[in-house]
Amino acid sequence: MAREFSTVGVVGLGTMGAGIVEVFARNGIDVLAVEISESALERGRATLTSSTDRAVAKGKLAEADRDALHERVRFAVGLDALHSVDLVIEAVPEHLDLKQRIFAELDRVCRPDTILATNTSSLSVTEISVATTRPNQVIGIHFFNPAPVMKLVEVVRTVVTSPEVVADVEALCARLGKVDVTINDRAGFIANALLFGYLNHAVGMFESHYATREDIDAAMKLGCGLPMGPLALMDLIGLDTAYEILDTMYRRGGRDRRHAPVPLLKQMVTAGLLGRKSGRGFYTYQRPGSPVVVPDEATPPATEAALADGARAIAKVGVVGSGTMATGIIEVFAKAGYEVVSVTRGAEKSAAVCEAVKTSLNKGVVRGKLAEADRDAALGRISWSATLDHLADVDLVVEAVVEELSVKKALFASLDEICKPGVVLATTTSSLPVIDVAMATQRPADVVGLHFFNPAPVMPLVEVVRTIRTSPEATATARAVCAALGKTGVVCGDRSGFIVNALLFPYLNDAVKMLEASYSTADDIDHAMKLGCGYPMGPFELLDVVGLDVSLAIQRELYLELREPGFAPAPLLEHLVTAGYLGRKTRRGFRDHSHR
Repeated sequence: MAREFSTVGVVGLGTMGAGIVEVFARNGIDVLAVEISESALERGRATLTSSTDRAVAKGKLAEADRDALHERVRFAVGLDALHSVDLVIEAVPEHLDLKQRIFAELDRVCRPDTILATNTSSLSVTEISVATTRPNQVIGIHFFNPAPVMKLVEVVRTVVTSPEVVADVEALCARLGKVDVTINDRAGFIANALLFGYLNHAVGMFESHYATREDIDAAMKLGCGLPMGPLALMDLIGLDTAYEILDTMYRRGGRDRRHAPVPLLKQMVTAGLLGRKSGRGFYTYQRPGSPVVVPDEATPPATEAALADGARAIAKVGVVGSGTMATGIIEVFAKAGYEVVSVTRGAEKSAAVCEAVKTSLNKGVVRGKLAEADRDAALGRISWSATLDHLADVDLVVEAVVEELSVKKALFASLDEICKPGVVLATTTSSLPVIDVAMATQRPADVVGLHFFNPAPVMPLVEVVRTIRTSPEATATARAVCAALGKTGVVCGDRSGFIVNALLFPYLNDAVKMLEASYSTADDIDHAMKLGCGYPMGPFELLDVVGLDVSLAIQRELYLELREPGFAPAPLLEHLVTAGYLGRKTRRGFRDHSHR
């Protein structure tokens, strides 16, 4: 039988500590909340009160339950008050010497059978435990912020944590309505080890002026369905906290350069730009602690006129290709009111694309998303062709043929001869260098990348890729076209993976390496990222959907361009691809999909 915890002590009543107090008190457990001074105690009490009042206002908590919750919480100054509790959770700032001092004191004060837990997100639980005479009763219980809302708890055992202590804490998590993942003591555990490499990479992208903060954040929200962009998330976490976590992970985790904090991060922390809590980080906020972003000197103009400044008029668009992407792009342009010329390699392919576009538009009518008249008008704007010569009078060409450089270069050389001057020539490549395609023409200034996401009619994001030869007018035209399509265009340089794939796939690769090292299971890693970080899919779910072969090809491209050892494809990913386990499409990837 698991041990019954009737009283729990919480040390440190900042945002996390106060949230942990609330979690226990909500679930009928008496809590003793401890701080270092009366003023700190009052701040903690105020945090708890405002959180529970908000929950009542939103209808998430009955007034009677709130009052009962507060009845269960006692407040005290000093650790001596914790002499008779069953479990203590420490939630003080992330400094090893501070935590060790507290644990040495708790060891002296608490009953011999009391379990001592730390909420650390990056420090070594083992190093904290050796400050006591009972390291076998020390464990990590890592809640996520905001603790009352987030379902995940990482239970971190050291090499000496007793199995009974682990079992008792797992049972306690279930009683609290949390999903626990139990793991060994390693830098960053699951969620932070995967999250912070990605966040640091995004800061590096911003530092190098590869893309604006707004475009990096929009790309990850719209392209991956993440609840927040990486730079806005850094501001929420606190840049000082993020720096500490990255620095600890770099020193404890094998000195992987991708965890070495980007220099800009240290500069911002030194300058007091800590994110929301200081009112200024990557973004500027209404006031310290406010979530409301206000314009500053780096905010781009929001007007349509500014967006279209220097853009060329586009009325007629050519789309070359017959695959899924080409079909979706034809539909998107036709629905937005453009005349579209679809060019494929033969009448048979044209008929198939025509049929696919009709089917998709009909689905829109059946679902009530599109009026019959609008469907008919969209179809009326499309002409079908099997020869590139019909692109002689278009204003924009979007190429969506196979991802082979030789094929694309030959096509662009032909377009260069056929198309009138001033036409913007766009490639939808997701992995090839746009400049290589541009240099196949005599007009590289007019060539851009327009990377639509699949399915194009649904996905709101387009990456607008400018090369070092792309003219400002061609970029402005591409952005204006995205806006006219009702899409969000994000502008970036011509580098492998652009924004989304360059940030997404190293994170997926890190998850594979974590599984490969037997640190955790695919299920627990997926749980951790969905429940701890709010991701719509876990990394292994996503890899199986994308296709392991596609993922491996993208990761290889990134590694070849950046030559960063941390980007080398995980051997396990290569082995699964070699074995033909490619994900859902072969019914076997990281998971078996044959019965689904």
